[in-house]
Amino acid sequence: MVRIALTGGIGTGKTHLSKHFVEMGIPVFYADEEAKKLYSEPEVIRFFSSTFGDVVISDGKIDFKKLSSLIFSDENARIRVNQYIHPLLFERFYQWEEKQKCNIIMMESAIVFEAGLEHHFDKIIVVDSSMEVRLERIRKKYPHWSDEEIQKRIATQLPQEEKCMRADLILKN
Repeated sequence: MVRIALTGGIGTGKTHLSKHFVEMGIPVFYADEEAKKLYSEPEVIRFFSSTFGDVVISDGKIDFKKLSSLIFSDENARIRVNQYIHPLLFERFYQWEEKQKCNIIMMESAIVFEAGLEHHFDKIIVVDSSMEVRLERIRKKYPHWSDEEIQKRIATQLPQEEKCMRADLILKN
């Protein structure tokens, strides 16, 4: 089975392009969607409750606004969260992969390189867009985010230039 990673910074259009691969019959694992599902699981909530307490928990659930505020302002917290979530997410990917009947599969994720996952894939496709286009897309998709919040998110990801240098293929979008 050939594993392909589809990656690129926030707002580059990864999800939009991934739908074209789905139309071609290539199954796509959406890492962000699966991560959101993980955050509702009892053992994950327990981890966050014991690690961060009320800083990220409200009414017994993970408060995504609080969590985002924490991980985009505290690098140590972001590292701790990622060290916990990424292995669980990749376990989900392997479970999903076992069910696929196709000989090519794809994971769509903004942070393949940042999470050190590139060695799990046979090919890496980076989706690239100008910063102007990316900012326009981000503001449209997340109108409640301030410019500061957008910049914090962009700053946690590798620069697009570096991602492109490490890619097997670059798709301009």
